[in-house]
Amino acid sequence: MNRRTATKLPEALAAFIAIIWLGMLLGVSFIATPVKFEAPSLSLPVALEIGRATFSLFSRIEWGTAALLMLSVLACKRRPLSGLLGAAIVAILIAESFWLLPILDARVEAIISGTPTPADWHHVVYIAMEIIKMAGLVALSIHLLSQLSSQATPSGGSNPCT
Repeated sequence: MNRRTATKLPEALAAFIAIIWLGMLLGVSFIATPVKFEAPSLSLPVALEIGRATFSLFSRIEWGTAALLMLSVLACKRRPLSGLLGAAIVAILIAESFWLLPILDARVEAIISGTPTPADWHHVVYIAMEIIKMAGLVALSIHLLSQLSSQATPSGGSNPCT
């Protein structure tokens, strides 16, 4: 492996992890979760219980993915923007995991047990945070891929892809 290839590895790895995380986020939060509420034979308590189990597992997967992402971002040569975007994404994950998910889990438990619960704003905040996290992962991916592109062309050389 030559020196140029070795210097691109952290950015390539971080971009790969961010894109994988983005795909999982889209699949779980924006496709699978809303679709289960469209199934006519699935009662609300069962759908909520499935959702709770799904998001519990997905949260653990996100923590592992976040750790891998941050380790790879820290290894990047030019990391200020990458580090800032990565930290913002992790901050959202922290807020979701330690603040919003416990509140939403308690609400789901109340609904499953038959206790009426008034509508609240936490679910809307969670959706907004998922959208912001998605945007952060897109921005981080684009930034890292652009770093790879700029590193691929030696200074003064021409890039056949432009």
